[in-house]
Amino acid sequence: MHSADPEPDVAPTSHRKIIHIDMDAFYASVEQRDNPDLRGKPVAVGGSAERGVVAAASYEARKFGVRSAMPSVTAKRQCPDLIFVKPRFETYKAISRQIRDIFAEHTAIIEPLSLDEAYLDVTENLQGIPLARDVALRIREKIKAETGLNASAGISYNKFLAKLASDHRKPNNQFVIPPEMGAAFVEALPVGKFHGIGPATSARFNALGIFTGLDIRNQTLAFLQENFGKAGAYYYWISRGVDDRPVRADRIRKSVGAENTFSSDLTEFDAMVAELQPLVDKIWRHCEGTSNRGRTVTLKVKFFDFESITRSRSVAAPVSNRDDLERVAVGLLQAEMPLPKPVRLLGVSLSSLQTAVEAQPQLDLPM
Repeated sequence: MHSADPEPDVAPTSHRKIIHIDMDAFYASVEQRDNPDLRGKPVAVGGSAERGVVAAASYEARKFGVRSAMPSVTAKRQCPDLIFVKPRFETYKAISRQIRDIFAEHTAIIEPLSLDEAYLDVTENLQGIPLARDVALRIREKIKAETGLNASAGISYNKFLAKLASDHRKPNNQFVIPPEMGAAFVEALPVGKFHGIGPATSARFNALGIFTGLDIRNQTLAFLQENFGKAGAYYYWISRGVDDRPVRADRIRKSVGAENTFSSDLTEFDAMVAELQPLVDKIWRHCEGTSNRGRTVTLKVKFFDFESITRSRSVAAPVSNRDDLERVAVGLLQAEMPLPKPVRLLGVSLSSLQTAVEAQPQLDLPM
């Protein structure tokens, strides 16, 4: 093992405010939410008692050592009372979209990692909340209110530490790692707990006598690069609590939508128009918050018997204000009146999104 030469500890150029949101036992929690008989019981989503693998496990199942990617037979052996449930990915995707909409109320810089977790850069957040921990709390409270599900959050000045922090107090909690605590937090961490270090790499570290973050920090950059190639520099810096990777919002949203299911079916045009108002408001709030504008408005109507229709209209220039969005949506509804059956759900979406700058008419300027 090589002791570190006195190499400079380069600090990040500026402190970002990054939140890592991770839904708690997402698939299993959705199933327990939707089926009261499953609450408080060990649940595995995916597989069956005889075959397949577990896609997700409830916290009650995890107490028995049941984990995702575990063969179902092993899971059943470890937890004889385990209840297997078929996955409903369309449902999980719909809830994930709901959660992303909540993120988008606070920042446009969102990097989804999967249906149930994402990084958010809230250095400049849309609601002007000074502390990132308060942004995280607001997001978690709204997720709970709108979906009935629990989320955990990690808050720190970089992605690596935010991810570690979200795991630290799970479930249904949050944890902050401030800049002055970053390097110390990593010191005692086993290398196998480092995000991005799997069992094989962990075993290689252990074979070199490296077991903790402090052990990594005690190596030279040259030694880590020699043994771990390009990843060596990454390990060198994260062992010091330094990670300059930005949150990448590369996946630009092409549409934004909102819908509502009614407690009793609607038949009157005026009642439906009234129900469209909060949907239009929600979409326009997103447009204002992200400076996005769209050209195609789509109306979704689901009838009492679950049959659905959609009607769309594209306009020449991007919709530039809330009233125009409402006018197009109501026009689409009016064109279908009288509807053949009572309505249980209405939805509105705006697509072909582009930034307000892109949406401006382009002037021909002299070169």
